[in-house]
This record gives sequence, C-alpha cells and structure tokens, in this order.
Amino acid sequence: MPFLIFLFIFAVITLFASVKIVQQQERGIILRLGKYKSLAEPGLNLVIPYIENMIKVDMRERVINVEPQKVITEDNVSVVVDAVIYYKIVDPVKAEFEVEDFGTAATTLAQTNLRNIVGDKTLDESLTARDHINTTLRVVLDEATNAWGVKVTRVEVQKIDPPPEITEAMSLQMKAEREKRAAILQAEGMRQSEILQAEGQKSADILEAEGAAQAKLLRAKAEAEAIKVVADAANTHFDEKAQVWQRLQVSGEVLKNNTKYVLPTGSEIVNVLNLEGQDGNFTPIKHPKSK
Repeated sequence: MPFLIFLFIFAVITLFASVKIVQQQERGIILRLGKYKSLAEPGLNLVIPYIENMIKVDMRERVINVEPQKVITEDNVSVVVDAVIYYKIVDPVKAEFEVEDFGTAATTLAQTNLRNIVGDKTLDESLTARDHINTTLRVVLDEATNAWGVKVTRVEVQKIDPPPEITEAMSLQMKAEREKRAAILQAEGMRQSEILQAEGQKSADILEAEGAAQAKLLRAKAEAEAIKVVADAANTHFDEKAQVWQRLQVSGEVLKNNTKYVLPTGSEIVNVLNLEGQDGNFTPIKHPKSK
C-alpha cells in the first residue's frame, strides 16, 4: 500500500515536471541529456522528465549601460564618455551557447570601440559628431554580436564631458559668440532702421517735389488761360478801338491850330470828342436834313 501511494505521488510529480509553459515574449530551448534538441514556441510544451529540460530565453529588447570611462582625444584632451546599448536576441540558441555573459561582453566591446572612435577625433569633432559616433559604434557592435545571435538596434552616447577648465573656456567662448551675434543683430537692426528712415525721407521729398511741380504746372496753366482770354478779347475788340484811337489822333491834329470847323450835329466825331452842347471853338450845327 505505501508503495502504491509512492508510485502515485511520483506519477503526479512526473506529470507536472513534463508540462512546460512558454510565455509570449519567450522562446524555450529543449535540451536532452545536456544536448540541444529543439526550440519550443510560446504556449504549452511537453518534455520528458528527468531526461529533458528547458531553458527559457527572453526575446524582448534590452538595454545595457556602458559605464563612464576616460578617453584621450586626438588633440590630447581627456574626456569622460559613456553610452547606452539597445539590443534584442534574434537567435536564442546562439545567444545561449555562443557567449557566456552577453552583457559583460557587449559592455567591454563598446568601451573598447568608444576609445578607438573618440581617440581618432579632436574634442570639437567629438562634441559635434555625436550622431556619427553613435552610428559607427552601432555598426561595429552589430557586426561583432551577429555571431552571438544578438541584434544591436541602437547605440546612444549619453555624454562627452571635457575637463572643467576646458568646459569653462568653452563657456566663455560661447558667451563671446552670443555677444558677438547680439552686437551684429543690433547693428543690422540700426542699419535697417536708418535705411527705412532714409527711404521714408526720400519718398517724402519726392512727394513734396511732385506736389510743388504740380502746383507750378497748374499756376502756369491758369496764367496761360488768362493770357489766352486777354488775347481773344484783344483780337475781338482791337479793330474798333484802333479806329476810335485814329480818329482821336486826327481830331487832335485838326484842332490844335484853334481853327473853327462846322461839324454836323450828331456826327461821329462829335460823339467821339464829347462836344455836343459845349462852348468853345466848335459851333455845332444841325444837319440841314435834321429837324
């Protein structure tokens, strides 16, 4: 009886030991007597107890922090550099059997390549070419880790810190550059303002000159019109006035010797001289035909 109970308990334990559940983000490596047999997909999987066992590998993307390290640039400046590596396993079998500790291996590899890449650049190039450093380091790590069944998806250099005295000098240089740009912008603004003022004054002078010219033109037209009116009037009345003036001149010549003349009453010369009914050397008489 106790033996049967023992067999029952052993069977239950064996049954539970043969059932393996693989999660969605995992892959299972089934080993039989220590040798790779097959790859188990997510879900329920059965193995032979005591002969086979399963190693579960997380396939999700992971991150490794590369510790800060000192690197000498090409222009002999010591900088502190660190980085972050993003990777994921694409071949769980290689990742399990080809490398013992991928995290340590990747960190060491990244530090070595960071020293090489940054060491080939000056400080200014290192600070301005961070994207180039990230791309170069990712390509190098991806090629090296391909044999380990790992894909390096992204590498980011977090900081490149020069010594404090270099940082202070760079800060002063940046301040000087900002002040220089501010002075240039201010000078440019003043220049633009003076240009606008000059253009405004020029436009005002042009408008004033045009107004004066227009006024002179209008005055000239008005004077010309007045002269034309006078000329038309003179042309219209010149003959009549000229005849009257000639008669006056003749009358003056005739009368200057105090000679008496008999002029018909109502004659044109009497009307011209306004002698009708006046005393003097003239004796106006009526025309025989007048009554």
